[in-house]
This record gives sequence, structure tokens and C-alpha cells, in this order.
Amino acid sequence: MTPRPELALVEGFERALINHRLHMAYQPKVRLRDGALTRVEALVRWEDAEFGSVPPSRFVPLAEKHGLIEELTQWGLRTTLRQWLKWREQGIDTCLAFNISALSLEQLDFPDLVERMCRALDVPTDRLVIELTEGATLPLIKLMDTLTRFRIKGIGLAIDDFGTGYSSLMQLRQLPFTEVKIDRFFVSDAVTSPDSRLIVKAIIDLAQGLGLTATAEGVETVDQLRLMHELGCDVVQGYLISQPLEPDSLQFWTQEFKQRWPGLIEDRGLELWTHVESDPLRQR
Repeated sequence: MTPRPELALVEGFERALINHRLHMAYQPKVRLRDGALTRVEALVRWEDAEFGSVPPSRFVPLAEKHGLIEELTQWGLRTTLRQWLKWREQGIDTCLAFNISALSLEQLDFPDLVERMCRALDVPTDRLVIELTEGATLPLIKLMDTLTRFRIKGIGLAIDDFGTGYSSLMQLRQLPFTEVKIDRFFVSDAVTSPDSRLIVKAIIDLAQGLGLTATAEGVETVDQLRLMHELGCDVVQGYLISQPLEPDSLQFWTQEFKQRWPGLIEDRGLELWTHVESDPLRQR
């Protein structure tokens, strides 16, 4: 039996979904080479009069559990694709990143559905990247056919939160990913921890060696940004670059960020490791 508080939340979420009270926010990702906007990640938001601001980490598992995830996914993807068309009219031709539940991949025809949605709205499939959390990749090796069909259709695949979940290096080699997103813990810790820096560098080298894009998540400080640049990372996202934006704010952000970028990435020697204390456990 579903606990009463959970049931109330599920019913509230279903009403929000039916009555179009959910909305999307979009967080920019930029290339470290030149600061250019390369993609935006679509993020579902739910603000409720009764429950307040409910994070996706709360309502997405409920949607999966109570059979609402398919409707949520289709609504979110359709909304995001339509927004891309509006941005294109404004002269913003970027790519989209959209998170999906591993449950959706159990439907063999899911890639066909996504392709039909793109074609119906005249959005090129190569402008779309599907993001999957690493914790969900344990069963993904059994869904190779579904993932491969995405790639055949030109749709990219990113593995999220890499370094903290269940995926193995063998899975990374076998599954047709195009992007690896380095978990924010390692990104933030790398500024002061030699171990985390080595891990981040290893992930970047591994990704690029396999022909994948390496993206650093959760970049919140200038030191983190410059370190990712120094380590050769391809793409960054995080609050230093931008918080998730309302759709109409992206055009202004692109103009503002173009002016802000040189000051963020300016090389001041990157003397990040002069202040890192040596690890006494490693001293012999």
C-alpha cells in the first residue's frame, strides 16, 4: 500500500502534469576551447502551491513507480524541441541535452518515437543528446540494441555522473556513448585533492581516447573552471557558467557570457597546486 503522503504527492504531480503546471529550465554548457555555447540541458521544474518547490530527485522516482514516466518524458521532450525552434528563430543554433529514465529504454520502439518527434517538429536529430545516469547503466548493457538505434538515428548519448555509479570500463567501451559527464564531486574536489585531480585527468583522457566528449559538471568557481581547462576537458557546465535559465533568458545570457568569458578563463598561472597540502599517507 502506498503511504498517504506519497500518494498525495503523486496525485499532485499527476494534476500538475495534466494541467500543464510543470515547466522547463535550461542550463547552458560551453566549450572550454573558446567559451562558445555548445548545448543546453533541459531540466523539469515543479512549483506547487501545496508542496512548494519539488526537486526532480523526488518526483521522477515517483513518476517511474506510478506509471507516469512515459507521459512526463514525452511532454518534456516535446516542450524542449519546440523551444529549440524558437531559439533557432532568434539565431541560436545549439544542441539539446535531455535526461531520460532507463525505464523508457525498455521500450524497443522508444528511439523511433524520439525520431518521429524530431521530424514532426523539423529538429535535426543530431541536435539532441540523451543523458543517462551512471547508476542506471547496470541493466543498460542488456539494452544495447535500443541504445545503438539512437546512434544510428544521429542522436547522441551521454553518461551522467560518471565515477560514482555502477558502470564499468567494459560497459563504457561496449555501450555507444558519445559523451562522459564527470561527477561534480570530483570536479569540486580536484582543486585541493591530488587524488581527485588524477581521477578527473584519467576520465578526460579515457573519454577522449575513446572518441567521446568529456564534460565537467558542477563547475562553480573560477579555480575549478581553470583547472578543467588545464586538464584538457572539452565542455563545462555549472553555476559559474550559468544557473538554469528560463527559455526567454538564453539570448541575453549568450551576449552577456561572451563578454564575461575572457575574464573567467584568463590564465593567471593556474597556481592551484601550490596550496595543496601533501598527503601524509603517501609520504614514505
